[in-house]
Amino acid sequence: MKITGVELRTIEMPLVSPFRTSFGTESVREALLLRVVTDESEGWGECCAGTAPLYSSEYTHAAADVLSRFLVPALANVPDLDAHRVAPALAAFKGHRTAKAALETAVLDAGLRARGVALGQALGAVRDTVPCGVSVGITESIPALLDEIAGYLEAGYLRIKLKIEHGWDVEPVRAVRERFGDIPLQVDANSAYGRGDARHLARLDPFDLLMLEQPLAQDDLLGHAELATRIATPICLDESIVSARAAADALALGACRVVNIKPGRVGGYLEARRIHDVCAAHGVPVWCGGMLETGLGRAANVALAALPGFRFPGDTSASDRYYRTDITPPFRLADGHLAVPDGPGLGVTPIPEVLDAVTTRTTWIPVSAP
Repeated sequence: MKITGVELRTIEMPLVSPFRTSFGTESVREALLLRVVTDESEGWGECCAGTAPLYSSEYTHAAADVLSRFLVPALANVPDLDAHRVAPALAAFKGHRTAKAALETAVLDAGLRARGVALGQALGAVRDTVPCGVSVGITESIPALLDEIAGYLEAGYLRIKLKIEHGWDVEPVRAVRERFGDIPLQVDANSAYGRGDARHLARLDPFDLLMLEQPLAQDDLLGHAELATRIATPICLDESIVSARAAADALALGACRVVNIKPGRVGGYLEARRIHDVCAAHGVPVWCGGMLETGLGRAANVALAALPGFRFPGDTSASDRYYRTDITPPFRLADGHLAVPDGPGLGVTPIPEVLDAVTTRTTWIPVSAP
């Protein structure tokens, strides 16, 4: 397969309602999409970096810049390109995992479409639907939180995740347990706490949570390992797991008992599958996180979540959780599950008129064959 060029497309998608976490509030999702054009087919990828470097050091404008200057041109030197050759071709460039993931995904999609193979099949999916949870942001009050959760449970979501931070943790969790009883419930701190907060975080133990996600800083594996000995709630790592090697290190240290896999965070779906395999070898369950993806990223995440090691409902919510109108045919919840796309590649493509309506910028990067 020979690549002839890549289109970078920045879009802005208004959210159904503002989404607040410990590091900020989003009301519009700015996303960077890639369309790879080859001599055999086209493929799509979505960059999950945010508008600002808050979740990680990456952000959409930086991703567009590094793709234009370095990453896309590097593929010009790769003969017989396929997805497995993308990461080695980009290895000299440090970091920028979300940008690399988007490019690798688009190449993977193009190759699979050319062969008529679905992404789930290529990754090793073992089911045709996946159970769905929902991530609930920090609200202005506990009554507002309870009303929002009631709506999600009525819609059929099978697991609730609460975003937490200092001043919004024990009491919201207590209120949810009192109102809804023994529902599958977990919390996500997005690194909002420090090593000195172990005693406070132990106050979550009586609520029988599925897990406490990323309580400490991304680079603090030792702190997580120490915390794991002081609280009963299982620790799940998210931001700390940037590769299969990082996952192996975290498990060796006892820093977590669950891993959240976000393909963009780790450099792509091929590395995500490696992390899945590492965790499976250690008997550690994984689940698929979300980054407010459009239908393109959602399709790929749902395919990944159909692998056997994914044992918890992911943040692979239906399209209408975040967007009134998605750029692809919408993903709809059915009995708490989403269907795994079975068409070639991602199994979905953008609806041209919808995509054009939310596009703010496009750049075409030609690629000259060696």
